[in-house]
Amino acid sequence: MSHLPELVTLLNVLLLFATALAVGYGRHRYQIRAPAVSGHPQFERAYRVQMNTLENTVVFLPALWLAALHGFALWAGIAGLVWLVGRTWYMVAYLRRPASRGPAYLLATSAWFVVVGMAGWGVAKAMLAG
Repeated sequence: MSHLPELVTLLNVLLLFATALAVGYGRHRYQIRAPAVSGHPQFERAYRVQMNTLENTVVFLPALWLAALHGFALWAGIAGLVWLVGRTWYMVAYLRRPASRGPAYLLATSAWFVVVGMAGWGVAKAMLAG
């Protein structure tokens, strides 16, 4: 289970790829020519999901690895899996009905806070230990 953060990272890469596929599909289906990022509401939803997932990944992965490196690999990995469930649920909810994405966002954000707490605790312990 010490490799759980590695699995979470790999699954995050696959989630990012899935969001890119959704954007590509939307570009093709709704004839949105690059570099345009607006046009059809369904394409705009897919684009926002992709951008929001990228934005959240940037703050999630460093915290995941800091927590893992400071002795919380198992718990960080579990929280990371919860984050992935939340982000996947967010993607599905946003694409279907944007107003329904709130609970999914709350789940993913809560998992992120847990990971950040573990990372902060681990870094603080390491600094105090000298």
